[in-house]
Amino acid sequence: MSRKPISIVKSRLHQNCSDLIKPINDTYTFNDTTWCNWAPFDKDNYKELLGAVDNAFLVAYAIGMFISGIFGERLPIRYYLSAGMLLSGLFTSLFGMGYFWNIHALWYFVLIQIFNGLVQTTGWPSVVTCVGNWFGKGRRGFIMGIWNSHTSMGNILGSLIAGIWVNEQWGLSFAVPGVITAAMGIVTFLFLIEYPEDVDCIPPQHHHGAGEDQVNPEDPVNDPYSDKDSSLETAATSSKGPSAQPAAISFLGALRIPGVIEFSLCLLFAKLVSYTFLYWLPLYIVNVAHFNAKQAGDLSTLFDVGGIIGGIVAGLISDYTNGRATTCCSMLILAAPMMFLYNHIGQKGITSSVVMLIVCGALVNGPYALITTAVSADLGTHQSLKGNAKALSTVSAIIDGTGSIGAALGPLLAGLISPTGWNNVFYMLISADVLACLLLCRLVYKEILAWKASLSGGRGYKEI
Repeated sequence: MSRKPISIVKSRLHQNCSDLIKPINDTYTFNDTTWCNWAPFDKDNYKELLGAVDNAFLVAYAIGMFISGIFGERLPIRYYLSAGMLLSGLFTSLFGMGYFWNIHALWYFVLIQIFNGLVQTTGWPSVVTCVGNWFGKGRRGFIMGIWNSHTSMGNILGSLIAGIWVNEQWGLSFAVPGVITAAMGIVTFLFLIEYPEDVDCIPPQHHHGAGEDQVNPEDPVNDPYSDKDSSLETAATSSKGPSAQPAAISFLGALRIPGVIEFSLCLLFAKLVSYTFLYWLPLYIVNVAHFNAKQAGDLSTLFDVGGIIGGIVAGLISDYTNGRATTCCSMLILAAPMMFLYNHIGQKGITSSVVMLIVCGALVNGPYALITTAVSADLGTHQSLKGNAKALSTVSAIIDGTGSIGAALGPLLAGLISPTGWNNVFYMLISADVLACLLLCRLVYKEILAWKASLSGGRGYKEI
């Protein structure tokens, strides 16, 4: 909700002033063609400047994420997450205060976005760790698919709230989501329960018991994420006693968990596509379909509606097939032609636009949602860790941090490429989508081998 308003307000910061009636008492006028725009975004290079504002947030977020996961393993989640939400609300509101304080310096908006990106890194590793503490492996894909709909709901709320004031006092488009975010930080501080044991609940089982029908975890063929000479014991365990508290895993130790590198690089390109839509879709709709800022913002929420559907469907399919990588790869393959079709026929009518936005949202955000939730939780409680669950936050941060590099590159490239035509932006997105798919080929191959082994052995493929 705090990230989405910038994409809605973009089309207000620089718009076609000739379509508007100039106020009689207007005192802020540079010339006849840009009187309604907001400096410094009133010049012809506004797309590059808006891309720089996006990139300030996303680069800071990507860098901070790798550090945040380390802190998230070592600090109480409730305090860490609450502080991050309060600061996120503050910096989001400060961006909007630039309107009321009549600030026109680019450095102000860039600096606010940098600080906002850094403090928001407290969020994802903390929440994935907390949910991972509560839910075991059984139906993690489906449960986390439903839970992950909060990201799309936040985008939708951010779009709708920002759209209320975008054509008038756009500062409120940031201030109101900022206040709500800070308020929820207080709620989190008061009510978040980190571990089931804190309220006398039984902790979840991250791996199947010895008596269950399961694939032998020592067999590398049956574990699609394992390598033959995995040596994570020393990285994952810090004491010999069974009752000793395990230490948090190191950064390099987390990287050595089989599958972390492949899924991280895949997410880099998948998140590049998703965040380009997040930050540039409303402006694309304004430029191509010629809607106003509020209409474009409302229509763009359909992409997030599709994201909710895609995340849940991806979770269900991956639970049923026990093939996280194959599910992601299949949806990425389907997303490429759908993005091409949306660019060419999606704006020919409101019906086609609605349908294509929902379908594209499902196929683009489905793999992204699955990797950042169920896959991160699976790898953070991987069998090679010998029961040490202290890797969840670090693994989540590595995967999402690597993905955030792509999230920073996508909007930046869109800002640089869009002056040459929106077709080229979509070609860039399709290329990134194909690369994301190719990076999972090894894991898909191992999942297929595991399926064959389980079918020939007559036993269910449960453990990944």
